[in-house]
Amino acid sequence: MGENDIKEKIIEIAGKIDHKTLAVWAIDCAEHVLSFFEEKYPKDDRPRNAIEVGRAWVRDEISVGEARSAAFAAHAAARDVDEGVTRAVARSAAHAVATAHVAGHAVHAAKAIAKERLWQYKHLLDLVKKNNYNE
Repeated sequence: MGENDIKEKIIEIAGKIDHKTLAVWAIDCAEHVLSFFEEKYPKDDRPRNAIEVGRAWVRDEISVGEARSAAFAAHAAARDVDEGVTRAVARSAAHAVATAHVAGHAVHAAKAIAKERLWQYKHLLDLVKKNNYNE
């Protein structure tokens, strides 16, 4: 299965699962690559905070508005960096937490680093299986 096939399968499966499971997956994808950002910008905690806020939203501990604020902050972190991978990782964190507002942000969270696509797909399948969804 090629990268485009995997991408299409992710989009297909993502359209069939519940909002919170989709948010968990997006947050996991963003966290999986977060070290690329934190190694270059260890003092900028906006992407890490976005991930933590996203997890808090999944646990019903914060509002969608608070999640959106964290997404805006992570997007600002992306604008503040000048290197493609770190920018993509910050955007991934922003889209992951923005999934609280609109489920469609989840697939954008998975775009950060293309070589991660297979891991993302397998992780999505694991979540689907864990939550007893049919493909």
